Amino acid sequence: MVTICVDAMGGDEEPQVVLQGIGAALAADADLAVLVAGNAEYVEPFAAKHDRVKALVTTEVIEMGEHPADAVRTKRDSSIVRGCAAVRAGEADGFFSAGSTGAIFAAATLGVGRIRGVKRPAIASPMPGATGKPTVFLDMGANADVRPEMIVQFAQMGRAYAKVTLGVEDPNVALLSNGTEDTKGSEAVVAEHEALAAAADGWFAGNCEGKDILAGTYDVIVTDGFTGNVALKTLEGTAKFLLEQIRQVAHSSKKAGLGALLMKSSLKGVAKELSGDAYGGAMLLGCKAPVLIGHGATSVEAVKNGTLAAARAVRSDLVGRVAAELAGSK
Repeated sequence: MVTICVDAMGGDEEPQVVLQGIGAALAADADLAVLVAGNAEYVEPFAAKHDRVKALVTTEVIEMGEHPADAVRTKRDSSIVRGCAAVRAGEADGFFSAGSTGAIFAAATLGVGRIRGVKRPAIASPMPGATGKPTVFLDMGANADVRPEMIVQFAQMGRAYAKVTLGVEDPNVALLSNGTEDTKGSEAVVAEHEALAAAADGWFAGNCEGKDILAGTYDVIVTDGFTGNVALKTLEGTAKFLLEQIRQVAHSSKKAGLGALLMKSSLKGVAKELSGDAYGGAMLLGCKAPVLIGHGATSVEAVKNGTLAAARAVRSDLVGRVAAELAGSK
């Protein structure tokens, strides 16, 4: 049986939303157990009602607006810090939280630990593609400043994730730039291109552009965390803008309103894919155990999917696959 530690205090919603999501995950997976971390008033009654749940009582919560490193250092009894420590201690096989991304990154890097040889973990998630084929995109915000050798590791970890999550046998990798030519990009991007070309054994496809993130052309697209996070937030903002424009048009006439109503379910599906909720959130690759980061504005379904995705990552030996990918490149 796989045990996943879930942070009941993470996210913008009330802990009850997280607990409902855990309940849904338990109902969907008979071989799943959960160690739920959070305040006693929430986790103890919940654990008492479920045979496959244990409570990890904590007394502190890391809020979204806090400085991640400072919060992890000072709030040792927070649900995020204690949850990661529980994974390291062997009390759980993986961790899921919809809390502060920075705090999860810091706590997991220190608490769970890194795979041998990994310089910095990276945040990855499959993005929907126009062709119907998803693309693993990383780094989505963990590392603003990177060196070329780190980009190479991100690419290798992204390949392992694409193999496990998307079932791609030999994933190709493209480097995000402002043009497809080898010489395009900043000095840093050019250096990263050279490093990827030298390290790859036929899997590096060269540069790609921002329009390719949702094109479904490549299996993996890699970039630094600063660029990746800006690109991600731009996509999210664009989706919200389009939905708002459609809403306004829908109120302009009965005919437009009918059309918008017919499109509503499809548009919700697109928004869901962009949010990453269908995959349970974003995976922090490079840690010694699966660590999933859910969207702050989480939902019952997102928590369910995140918990189940963490369990699948354990069963598919994602960590071992990442380690093998890195070792095989040496």
